[in-house]
Amino acid sequence: MIRTLLLSALFTLIAAVAVTSASLAATRAGVDKQFSQWLETDLWPEAKRGGVSRQVFDRAFSGVTLDWDLPDLAPPGFPKPRQRAQSQAEFRSPGAYFNEKSLQGLAASGRALMKQHAHVLGKLETRYGVPASIIVAIWGRESGFGRAKIPHSAVRVLATKAFMSTRPALFRREILAALEILQRGDVSSAEMKGSWAGAMGQPQFLPSSYLDHAVDFDGDGKRDIWNSTADSLASIANYLARSGWVRGRDWGFEAVIPESVTCALEGPDRARPISALADMGIIRISGRAFPDHERRAPGMVLVPAGTYGPEFVVTPNFYVIKEYNNSDLYALFIGNLADRIAQGGSAFVTPWGSTGKMLRSDIARLQSSLEKQGYDVGGADGLPGYKTRRSIGEWQARNRQKPTCFPSAALLKSVR
Repeated sequence: MIRTLLLSALFTLIAAVAVTSASLAATRAGVDKQFSQWLETDLWPEAKRGGVSRQVFDRAFSGVTLDWDLPDLAPPGFPKPRQRAQSQAEFRSPGAYFNEKSLQGLAASGRALMKQHAHVLGKLETRYGVPASIIVAIWGRESGFGRAKIPHSAVRVLATKAFMSTRPALFRREILAALEILQRGDVSSAEMKGSWAGAMGQPQFLPSSYLDHAVDFDGDGKRDIWNSTADSLASIANYLARSGWVRGRDWGFEAVIPESVTCALEGPDRARPISALADMGIIRISGRAFPDHERRAPGMVLVPAGTYGPEFVVTPNFYVIKEYNNSDLYALFIGNLADRIAQGGSAFVTPWGSTGKMLRSDIARLQSSLEKQGYDVGGADGLPGYKTRRSIGEWQARNRQKPTCFPSAALLKSVR
């Protein structure tokens, strides 16, 4: 009797799984059909208005299907994607970003490649004013100096995300830009390879960035960021130059900030001459003086881990690097890697200390509490950027606590 019941339950479960799978397949088939209709009745008319020919459009989407394996999809008719449960710590010490073995490997390759491409890089420095080491560092970080496999069809990724991602408007602009690139003839749709996020080629440009910044530097009439080293390096340099790179200035310096100077001084909107920062007692950790031409120019305090890690005086060029990737840690990684490539530099002198483990949702709650008290934290997004860090420092000073300028579980309880 028991065996009969177990077998009956098993057959019922198998049948339910089969029905569910069949339903899912049918649903996906329906979405695939909607995608084909969307291409024809929605995307094609706009692409046509933008100057894309029918031949280019048809060739771009020949055989293209939805990529169901991409993240952040919101297929029509499917349940909306749930936000990932914050069941484990998601924000830890920024030091995890700086893998020493990876940095050493990239620096060694970067030094060799900077010599190999010295002629091209010299021309780029003259034309754009961006140091060769910065260009090469970004090249290395983005695509392993062009060696990384970039396997995805950019057209497929961008079309999928334009049709059914959580940010369709963004990716609609990008697929239309990709079609414009194909119309110009710089690359074929088969060669237009990108990442799962739609960033293309060795510099990892979105199509709109390609249209604005890609350069034909090897003179073959095409802006080829997939196969041409010269075009890829020039495109990176052009991007930084057009984003405001200040010729002749460094990106920044690791520094020591005395206890008499608050860590809440941080931020590009609180810039002052580096000589003024030096007069406050801020020094380079190397012990060397700030270069004279830097002393006369504006600089900013940066404390990405508050008082729990390295401290910096950065220049406006640091924020130009952030235009490439809007992350303090990315810009620091590029700056440090460039120093290693150009000067044989090494890891930051001050170690990254333990900042504890917090959920992003906890940090967002802390940010919301500070906002309610009138602080500008830059948005309650769970990421402690400079506005959040300095708001923490200001709150701590106002409440007679030693400023750390970094979130903690104890601080979350205190600020409520």
